Amino acid sequence: MQQIFESINKVFSFVGPLSDFLWDFPTNFEWYRNIPLLGNFSFAIILLLGSGMYFSFRLGFLQVRGFKKGIQIMTAKRSVETGISPLAAFLLSSAMRVGPGNILGVTGAIAVGGPGAIFWMWVSAFFGMSVAYMEAVLAQIFKEKKEDEFVGGLPFYGRKLLGNKVWIGVFLSILYILYALCCLPAQGFNVVSSIGRMAEIVTGTTIATDSLFYYIVGALTIVVTAIIAFGGIKKVSKWTDKMVPVMAVLYVATVVVLILLNLDAVPYFFKAVFGGAFKPDAIFGGLFGTVLAQGVKRGLMSNEAGQGTITMSAAAADAAHPCEQGLLASIGVFLDTIIICTLSGFVVVMAHCWDGANAEGWMAMDKLPKFTESIATLTPGTGANAIITFLVTMCFCLFAYTCLIGMISFSEIAANRIRQGKGFINGVRIVALIVAAFGILCNIAGLELGNLWAFSDLGNILIVFFNVPIIYVGAKYVFKATKHFEENGDVDFTGEVIGREDLSYWK
Repeated sequence: MQQIFESINKVFSFVGPLSDFLWDFPTNFEWYRNIPLLGNFSFAIILLLGSGMYFSFRLGFLQVRGFKKGIQIMTAKRSVETGISPLAAFLLSSAMRVGPGNILGVTGAIAVGGPGAIFWMWVSAFFGMSVAYMEAVLAQIFKEKKEDEFVGGLPFYGRKLLGNKVWIGVFLSILYILYALCCLPAQGFNVVSSIGRMAEIVTGTTIATDSLFYYIVGALTIVVTAIIAFGGIKKVSKWTDKMVPVMAVLYVATVVVLILLNLDAVPYFFKAVFGGAFKPDAIFGGLFGTVLAQGVKRGLMSNEAGQGTITMSAAAADAAHPCEQGLLASIGVFLDTIIICTLSGFVVVMAHCWDGANAEGWMAMDKLPKFTESIATLTPGTGANAIITFLVTMCFCLFAYTCLIGMISFSEIAANRIRQGKGFINGVRIVALIVAAFGILCNIAGLELGNLWAFSDLGNILIVFFNVPIIYVGAKYVFKATKHFEENGDVDFTGEVIGREDLSYWK
């Protein structure tokens, strides 16, 4: 089995370098790097931050003006006949947004770019809120009704906006499904490994990855996931309705306790973050590009604004107006990055492992051990260390599991753009479960397929390069819908408002 894993790893050895090339392009060319200031910014950063800035100004900073309205929509009680409620769709999208990247991504960004990367995470998230609004509104506008559910998202609005070509919808569906399939092994791996780590903390013993315990946990994970996934989007949303609030509140409460235990280190956190982001030598000495790139890249991987990967959940909502779900999508980015990622940043930065006498050993660790080592540094020789480590590991497990079922569910929605037959949809579900099981087997074998995991980075940037230009194509419809929403509220919206009489649902 080990030879099979190693062979697969070699086959995908090109993925990591290709992903890095696309993320860094054209900063990987000396002639571009020599351009003053501009040479620090890759095309991906210019596209994401630039689009966020443009849409923020064009919408009059709706992510600020509409924040209160979004909270009101989220907390309003309403019954739905088709699809799921706006709140359920928000929680379903949060199941994908709030994932292992909220811990691993932040830790990795600080390890490479220092605490200043957190500041640029905040910046990218603030402007990313407007991009998330744009793509969510497009998902709502072009959603389609399928029996008692709504389907939509990037493959659907992409097809409609680019000439209603069948092959475009199919291509975008395949692109998302391949992206999800490449991410699923890591999520399966993370779920099982974190459960094993929790068992070790409770028992005080080391459990071999090839033991019966891991086989049982792996089998149960796949069985439970299959039961949820085959229940359709409504059943998935019922589970995420329960899991997302629990994992978010538990993680916030746990880290807040950790911060309270180390209040004297809070001023250092802000000094390190702002100092690392704005040091003159960082801006003019070349380090600035690294700090900013890590903040934007890891921020995107966490909140997924601009990727189109969350748009399937936005389309699934039975919203009274397309802009309602746009406001909730914007708040989703705020929750993910400004709150959850910031709390992770507090832990890593306050522990000071990244820049001290033990920095070299800390850097050599994997990302999750880096984070747990930071917890140990903040709770030295106390019983709180084991308790907090257990709770954080539990949250990490839930983060990974909600991503697992979210990716399978979104792959199913995307597959509807190709074919809506039950046999085909079930086939997509089965393939997704097999790929997740492969990640679990990697854990049992004690192997991490680093090159395969790098597919998530590659998938992120590829979808961004397709999705963001499509958002620009459909921007005029979002602007018209927004104007109607601000003038009339959530009543009387139809395709005629935005000059589209070919909409499947908003007739």
